Amino acid sequence: MRKEFSKPMVKSIWIFEWINSCGFSEVLPLDSSKFDMERFGIKAVSSPRHADCLLIGGYQTLKSIEIAKRIYEQMPEPKCVIALGSCPISGGMYWDSYNTVKKVDKYIPVDLWILGCPPRPEAIIDGIISLVNAINGGKND
Repeated sequence: MRKEFSKPMVKSIWIFEWINSCGFSEVLPLDSSKFDMERFGIKAVSSPRHADCLLIGGYQTLKSIEIAKRIYEQMPEPKCVIALGSCPISGGMYWDSYNTVKKVDKYIPVDLWILGCPPRPEAIIDGIISLVNAINGGKND
């Protein structure tokens, strides 16, 4: 007998990374053998049209946030956004620059904030898994 769900269960999440500056240094190890994000159902894709989630990190300038908005618009529904580190939250160490976006959520709706400068790979994996669990309504099969 087939098990019926009121909404589909999410088993994996495909992410598109939009990362400027030093934020990339902590995202790169996610695909290494030590962390191996694919064993948790997290897969990086090269096109926003195939992505479920936008991973945005590093400081954003006024020009780069326009590109990030365009990427967000290209993603199919349902979609989510994860902001990595202190730069998307407050501008980070570039907070007093005229060209730095201070709060990314004024431009793109952010579903999850992961703190750190930059956040550790363990924190990123934990945040993505908690987001998947929240999408599933707390169910973790």
